[in-house]
Amino acid sequence: QVQLVESGGGLVQPGGSLRLSCAASGFTFNNYAMSWYRQTPGKERELVATISSAGSRKDYAESVKDRFTISRDNAKNTVYLQMNSLKPEDTAVYYCNARRTTIQFWGQGTQVTVSS
Repeated sequence: QVQLVESGGGLVQPGGSLRLSCAASGFTFNNYAMSWYRQTPGKERELVATISSAGSRKDYAESVKDRFTISRDNAKNTVYLQMNSLKPEDTAVYYCNARRTTIQFWGQGTQVTVSS
């Protein structure tokens, strides 16, 4: 069955870094665009970054540009989110998403907390 398993979340101080990973299985990974979303209580899920199926195109939310980097390894069926210069407002549950036309899958989420 389809699985997206996120890892790498945790507690980090402001200005620190984290690297999230999302391991995919159960579908043809290199046919899907991959994205990271985040959500805080009471707010809608927010798109953070997207990478195309071949990795040639990357798009970022304005709030994370120049701080976050999305990448993928199609040989390992894994997508990453490198997060640098973290701020308290980056605190959220981060979700991995796979999308191809109208088909999409979600991971279970990983908590990122930025606090001193």
